[in-house]
Amino acid sequence: MDSTTDGTAAGRPDSTAGRTAGSTADRAADRTPSSLDELASRAGKWLGLSAAAAQRHTAVVVADRFDRIAWRDTYEQSAGLRDLAEELNERYDHTTDLLSDAFWAAYKVGPRLRERAEMAPSRLLNHQVISALVESPEFAELRRETAGDPYAAAMAVLAQAAALRGMLERSRMAQEQAERAQQAQRAAEDAATAVAEALQQAADETDGTDGTNAADATDQGDGTGGDGTVPRPAADAVQRAIRAAEAAEAAARQAARSADRALAAAVPGIRAATRNAAVKAAEAVRQEAALMRAWGVAPGELERLPFDQRARLAERLRTGRLAQWAELIGRFRQMAGGERARKVENATGELVGVTLGDDLSRVIPSELASLGLPAMRAVFAARYAAGELMLYDSQGEQTTGQGAVIACVDTSHSMYEAGPGGVTREAWAKACALALLDQARHAGRDFVGILFSAADKIQVFRFPADRPAGIDRTLDFAETFLGGGTSYQAPLTAAGALLEEEFNDTARTRGDIVMITDDECGVTEEWMRGWNDAKHRLGFRVFGVAIGAPRAAGAGSVLEALCDNLRSIEDLTDVHAAADLFRVI
Repeated sequence: MDSTTDGTAAGRPDSTAGRTAGSTADRAADRTPSSLDELASRAGKWLGLSAAAAQRHTAVVVADRFDRIAWRDTYEQSAGLRDLAEELNERYDHTTDLLSDAFWAAYKVGPRLRERAEMAPSRLLNHQVISALVESPEFAELRRETAGDPYAAAMAVLAQAAALRGMLERSRMAQEQAERAQQAQRAAEDAATAVAEALQQAADETDGTDGTNAADATDQGDGTGGDGTVPRPAADAVQRAIRAAEAAEAAARQAARSADRALAAAVPGIRAATRNAAVKAAEAVRQEAALMRAWGVAPGELERLPFDQRARLAERLRTGRLAQWAELIGRFRQMAGGERARKVENATGELVGVTLGDDLSRVIPSELASLGLPAMRAVFAARYAAGELMLYDSQGEQTTGQGAVIACVDTSHSMYEAGPGGVTREAWAKACALALLDQARHAGRDFVGILFSAADKIQVFRFPADRPAGIDRTLDFAETFLGGGTSYQAPLTAAGALLEEEFNDTARTRGDIVMITDDECGVTEEWMRGWNDAKHRLGFRVFGVAIGAPRAAGAGSVLEALCDNLRSIEDLTDVHAAADLFRVI
C-alpha cells in the first residue's frame, strides 16, 4: 500500500478545513502581536497529542519476553506457519501480527488483551478478531489443550488458517478504512509535532537564541521582541502549524469514524467465523493428542521432541497404514492397563479347601502343631518328603513369566481380511501385539515382535527392557506387512532361539510366546520333538490366538498341540476377548 498516496487521500479535507479555520477573527488575531505564553496556550493540545503518539501498540495480546521467544522459536521451526504468513502477507496487511496474537492467545494460560484505544488504527481488525476468538466459549475448550504447549498452539493457528483467510477477505474494506485511519492518524501526529517544533522556534527567536537582535527585527518591520512578544514571522509559523494540526485532526476523526463503521459491519461475520475456527482447531488438537495417546506416546516424551520431529511424527501417525485403527489400538492399550491392575503375581488367591503337598507356606495349623511333639517330628518329616502334608488350597491367577514376551504375528495375505465393523485381522493382531509391548515394558521384561508369513519371510523387532522402545521403531513394527503364505515353524524356531539366548546370557526362564494367526499349518515330527524339549528346558509358555479361524483352534489342531492356552477370536471389535492374556503374562 502506498503510504504517500493514502496520506494525500486522508488529508484532502486539509485545504477546506484550513479555509474554515482562517476566519476573519483568526486573521485579525494573527495580525496581533502574540506573547509566547499565548501561543503555548493555543498549541498545548497539539503538544499533548504529539507526546501520546508513541503509546499505540501493534500486538493485541500482552506478551512478555518469554512469550515472544516461544513465538519466535516456533515460527522459525514451523514451515507451516511461515508458509501461511507468506501467503497471507501477499494479499493482506499486518497478518504476521495477527498470527502471533492468535498463537499467544492459545499458548498463554490467561491471555490479557490490550484495550482498543491502545491499538494502532491499522491493527483494529486484528484486535476485533482476537477479541472475538478469546471471548468465545469454544476457544476456552481449545486452550485446555494448547496452554503452555507451543506445538499445540501452533497447530491451533494452522487449523484456523481457512477461517482467517475468509475473515480477512470479508473484512478487506474494513482493513482498508483502518489503513486510511492509520495514515490520517500519522498525519495528525506529524502536524502536532510540527506545532511543537514551530513553538520551539518561536521561543528560541523570542529569547534571541537564534542570534537575531529583536530591535533590528522591529526596525525591519518583522515584529518586535523587545516587549516580550514573539517575532511576527515566528508567530505566524506557529499559527499556520496550529491550523494544519486542526485540519489533520478533523481528517483523522473522519477517517476513524469511517473505519469504525466498516469494522462494525464486519463484526457479526468475525464472531461467527472465530467460533467455527475455535471448534475446528480444538477438534484438530484433540484428535492429534488422542492419536499420540493411542500409539503410546506419553506427553512428557512429546514435550522433549523438537518441533519438526513432532510434526513429522504426527504426520506419520495420521497417514500410516494403521492410522485408521488408532482408536482400536488405544482401546486395546486401555483394556490391557485395566487387566494389569487386576493381575497379582504369585498370589495365593481365594481359599477353596485343603489339599496335600510340600509347600510349607500353606501348611494348616494342625500340621504345624505336630512339630511341638518330639514323637511326631519324624512323622512330619516323612510326610513332607512324600508331599503329603495338608495344605490350604487356593484358586487364583496363574503366576506371570519372568523371561521375554514374544509376539509372533501372522502377516500373510489372508490377514488383510476384514471382520465385523470393518476391522482387519492384521489391525486386531497388531493392536494386541502393541498392548503386549506395553505389558512387557510395565513388567520390566524384554519384548520381541516377530512378523512372519511363508517359511522364508520373517522379520524380528527387539525392544530390550533397559532401553526406550522408541516410537519410530514401534511404528516400523506395526506398519510392516510381509504377505505370502503361512509357516509356524519359522517364527516359533526364532522365538525359541531368542529365549535360549536369554537363558544363556541371564539365566532367565519362563518366557511367554503369543502366537497370533488366522491359518492352519503343519509342522514336522522332528521339529515338534525339538520344540517340546526346548519348552521343557526353558520353561516358557505358549498362548495361541486364532483370528477368524475357528478350525485352527479346534480339537486336535496343530495350534492346540503347540499352545498351553488357546482361544479363538471372531468379533474383531471386541478387545476384551483377549483380556485374560494380560492377567497372566
